[in-house]
Amino acid sequence: MQNLIRNFSIIAHIDHGKSTLADRILQVCGAVSEREMHAQMMDTMDIEQERGITIKAQSVRLNYAYKGKTYTLNLIDTPGHVDFSYEVSRSLSSCEGALLVVDATQGVEAQTIANVYVALDNNLEILPVINKIDLPAADALKVSIEIEESIGLDCTNALQVSAKSGVGIQTLIEAIIEKIPAPSGNPNAPTKALIYDSWFDNYLGALALVRLKDGNLTQGSEVLIMSTGKKYEVLSLYYPHPVQKIATKQISCGEIGIVCLGLKSLNDLRVGDTITDSSNPTAKAVEGFMPAKPFVFAGLYPIETDKFEELRDALNKLALNDSALSYEPETSVALGFGFRVGFLGLLHMEVVKERLEREFGLSLIATAPTVVYEVHCTDGSVLSVQNPSELPEVQKIAFIKEPFVRANIITPSEFVGNIITLLSNRRGVQEKMDYITQNRVLLQYALPSNEIVMDFYDKLKSCTKGYASFDYEPIESREGDLVRLDIRVANEIVDALSIIVDRSKAQEKGRALVEAMKGLIPRQLFEVAIQASIGSKIIARETVKSMGKNVTAKCYGGDITRKRKLLEKQKEGKKRMKAIGKVDLPQEAFLAVLKID
Repeated sequence: MQNLIRNFSIIAHIDHGKSTLADRILQVCGAVSEREMHAQMMDTMDIEQERGITIKAQSVRLNYAYKGKTYTLNLIDTPGHVDFSYEVSRSLSSCEGALLVVDATQGVEAQTIANVYVALDNNLEILPVINKIDLPAADALKVSIEIEESIGLDCTNALQVSAKSGVGIQTLIEAIIEKIPAPSGNPNAPTKALIYDSWFDNYLGALALVRLKDGNLTQGSEVLIMSTGKKYEVLSLYYPHPVQKIATKQISCGEIGIVCLGLKSLNDLRVGDTITDSSNPTAKAVEGFMPAKPFVFAGLYPIETDKFEELRDALNKLALNDSALSYEPETSVALGFGFRVGFLGLLHMEVVKERLEREFGLSLIATAPTVVYEVHCTDGSVLSVQNPSELPEVQKIAFIKEPFVRANIITPSEFVGNIITLLSNRRGVQEKMDYITQNRVLLQYALPSNEIVMDFYDKLKSCTKGYASFDYEPIESREGDLVRLDIRVANEIVDALSIIVDRSKAQEKGRALVEAMKGLIPRQLFEVAIQASIGSKIIARETVKSMGKNVTAKCYGGDITRKRKLLEKQKEGKKRMKAIGKVDLPQEAFLAVLKID
């Protein structure tokens, strides 16, 4: 029965106790036995368990008896990080309500606000939940006022819980049943199911996690994927469960479930797409579908050049479980054969690199991450460029547009000066500055994307002693005075070290790069010039001195002209060596250059 179903999600900032709260709800509903229970039940990957973050959303179907009726509670978990905001929006559009979890010791953070706005856009019923009330530093009243002032939610009856000890969890579940509305939808209308997650199972193939908006899905029926127009038979259906999937013959209107179509890849099961009945299709798909677009690009190269095929196989296997991952082969004079990989953001890039190294035993080098630039040429054509080496010659470029993001930073007021200095150095434009409470400030800035893809988050944490929280959303592309900065070693451009920078910062960045390189390149038998250049113009230079070799050691006294002759011969040899000599760059050079601010 539809009126006994409750679909809800949990939204929170990192470390505010979302996964622990999900564990307690599972426990109180009796979904998992004491023997099977462990911390972070909903986080299945090793990296999620270690880092304490949710990367891949999980869902679970729970039963709870209340006032003589058994209610079905569908907990639709969401990733918390900004990189996966599209998945968050699809998950939230599958719910009728959301629990807004806020730490009683830390208060409202940047991501809390970002996710609440997504929930409000989907017209969800939001229940404020103040977590960690058992900690000595907890101040539930202060946090309630902060939620009311910064978000505008009424916190008069905000639920106070401790996910760790289990205090208030039963009251919370009853509030979910009382306050979150039952799903709407017509069970007699044509089938309309929203795919809000998909993954690859080694035994069943590609699986789609769906929310039935209208109609029913039955095992053995033929369905249509609306974005591709392809038809498939429903081989099996399941209800999600953290320990073992529960098989079913039918998923009804308002429910969530797993659909198995026997597909070998995720290409036809994109998040946000709609599944409908092939013989009686719905007239209109669920709104909001768009393919995941990479935000950050980087080159991934194996340290051992003969491992290229293994890297290709590893990326193919990883892409089975991550439809947002895009990659294509590329070559570099300095690093050999590798792949240009597109990621949703920096955390996504970190996680993918770590999974490739850990799960497939590869040792990888990542080049400096870049974003997609819009290059307007003098002949009227427009190019999309994400690799500095693809930039056309300077005289062919009319102007370059770079993507911008809107950054929201929440910080204690004592660090405002440090943050404004950091944002000014990163070419930020202030849009808003509000005091949430007496000593907490919300800063809103427009920032170029390429200024945050390297080490912005680390610098922000350093200048605020770890107290600032940061969230961003892409906005638009704006024209900038951008140039390609090349590094030349012994007059040869090292393509893997080329970067696109703002002209005003080019000299400073070029000088820092050549100084770092000077300390990393081993001395040769000839002098090595390291130069930073824009086009043919050299803007910075350092020289690695040649190794000394005492050619006169064999002369024991005798005529001075003999020594002079040997020294002249050595000088001629070094000049010739300098003209034809090659310098092999150590791998550390690439790693160290990435860390330069």
